[in-house]
Amino acid sequence: MKICRFESKSKVFLGTVDPENPGYAYIIEGDIFGDWKVTNKKYSITKLLPPVLPPNVFALAFSYGKHAEETGTAKPVSPVVFMKATTSVIGHNDPILLPLAGPEKVDFEGELAVVIGRRAKNVNPSEAMDYVLGFTCANDISARDWQFEKQEGQWTRGKSFDTFCSLGPFLVTKDEIENIHNLRIQTILNGKVMQDASTAELLFSIPAIVSDLSRSLTLLPGTVILTGTPEGVGFTRTPAVFLKEGDTVTVSIEHLGSLTNPVVREK
Repeated sequence: MKICRFESKSKVFLGTVDPENPGYAYIIEGDIFGDWKVTNKKYSITKLLPPVLPPNVFALAFSYGKHAEETGTAKPVSPVVFMKATTSVIGHNDPILLPLAGPEKVDFEGELAVVIGRRAKNVNPSEAMDYVLGFTCANDISARDWQFEKQEGQWTRGKSFDTFCSLGPFLVTKDEIENIHNLRIQTILNGKVMQDASTAELLFSIPAIVSDLSRSLTLLPGTVILTGTPEGVGFTRTPAVFLKEGDTVTVSIEHLGSLTNPVVREK
């Protein structure tokens, strides 16, 4: 099932996308992290919003071996985690803003995102998927100059500018995905494929990631976990490729859809 948050009739709704007419969605009543049902009411989708408004956003670094190699980093033996501000979250077709604060080395990172469905604490890997509601596409936008230079290796600010966490277009429930560890993931910049890999290359499985995080903190319903990016990011290229005004960047993941965002300069 493809769940979306969307605007219609000047209001915000939760719905499930009509598979025969994806411009419409059947309205959901209730809480998708509790009791809910799909009604027979169907509204047109005027604008897609981020599929969830997460209480927390956690993200993994160097979770694809080839990405670790291209950055000159040793492959981690356990998940390396940082956080992104929830105020950085945007949805499909929302603009990525190049901030007034001055980052000039703004990079793309296409990622698979996990959405937690119920409160999880000290969860074993064997039961971790029971706590997952579904998956969505993500773009972990990163200001490399702030990440590595201005903040001297402190990643939070460089990863948390407004609009630096794009999610969508839908939340696809886990029952729709036969094998989450065998999906093609691509990032496409202005029509050119920049990243092209498979989630089979993840160093840590989704259950291992959820379990590991839950051992040190409580994962609340709606929590989003960005599982890391594969090789091909902009700053490792020669010459480096950074986002500029007028660009369009798309993250496409097999069975999950394509998340597209234009790039504009913050006014």
